[in-house]
Amino acid sequence: MTLHNLNPLIENLSLPPIPLVKSWLNSYSGAHGPVIDLSQAVPNYPPHQRLRDELSALAGDIEIYGYGPIEGEDDLRTAYAADLSARYSADISMGQTLVTSGCNQAFITAMITVAKAGDEVLLSNPFYFNHETSLDMLGIKATRFDLSADNGFVPDPAVIEAAITPKTRAVALVSPNNPTGAVYPADVLADIFKLCQARGIWLILDETYRDFLEDGTSAPHSLLTLPDWDKTLIQLYSFSKSFCIPGLRLGAVTAGTAVIDGMAKVMDNVQICAPRPPQVAIARAMTALKNWQEGNRLEIQDRVATMKTVMEDAPGWDVMAIGAYFCYVRHPFQDLNSVAVAERLAKECGLLTIPGDFFGAGQQSYLRFAFANETSETISQIANRLKLLAI
Repeated sequence: MTLHNLNPLIENLSLPPIPLVKSWLNSYSGAHGPVIDLSQAVPNYPPHQRLRDELSALAGDIEIYGYGPIEGEDDLRTAYAADLSARYSADISMGQTLVTSGCNQAFITAMITVAKAGDEVLLSNPFYFNHETSLDMLGIKATRFDLSADNGFVPDPAVIEAAITPKTRAVALVSPNNPTGAVYPADVLADIFKLCQARGIWLILDETYRDFLEDGTSAPHSLLTLPDWDKTLIQLYSFSKSFCIPGLRLGAVTAGTAVIDGMAKVMDNVQICAPRPPQVAIARAMTALKNWQEGNRLEIQDRVATMKTVMEDAPGWDVMAIGAYFCYVRHPFQDLNSVAVAERLAKECGLLTIPGDFFGAGQQSYLRFAFANETSETISQIANRLKLLAI
């Protein structure tokens, strides 16, 4: 029997990295204690009881099983627009928002809306791997601009400008960053926005982790207040992290109404509407859960502080950048790439990390630690696990 060929854009993609690294744990003996999982950015605390109660009640609502609005439930879009307006001191309307099934879908839907096969989109190097694979499967060329460890992995607008070509349709940024954890200063984001505005290209800004910043009260930037922001900026967000519901898949987009209309066309063909129960539940509970969210932010910041302290007791393992959920660590083994180091950490030490090689060229000296997955008590054990690795 002859096997039909698959789409080469899919065949050429690398396998999903999270299942790969988790498979290494099959060889861990457990000799050094339970696994410390720093691989995937998943909150290790449950959703609030209020949210779970709302979801339970919605299970009996027959209407919720039908299709909903393509752009998202009106109540959630209205509540989210009000939340954005307050956070950024901006004037955001419901019509400038759209709800997606997770932030990955928000990204790929935005890409389909603003770029076509053969166009280019600029990603940082290192980059979030799902952004690269999303572009690859669409036939959109992912070009690169380098981030420097010397600059804390914060982008340099001049480097971005030099990488723009006539085919560039957008610059895609993540802040707080995945994989490095770096938080991009407001003035840097403003300069990049103005660059994109002047060059007539889109700025796609993924702010999945913004609710866990060290400063939980002020706006991370002023982009949503700039003149004609809606003709340049497309902002992405994830309810999954902030409300501890990654398995329910819920993200959001903020953009101009023309972009939202275009993305609705894509959504109608991809999914029709995002899952309805979590939309309704979050719309009902969003205001009531503000104090709970603030407690989670403080808990994550406590883990940031613990991580910094612990790594001081791990000579040779240097934290090059750290933020809301991640830190980017340079390992001490010059003759080994990050895949070899991460594999041995998992198999021999029960410490699961993501190799820097998975995030782009030239990242062989780094590992991503998703420390927000673990408690401060567990994080305090990381240095001892690192010291076990003698190569």
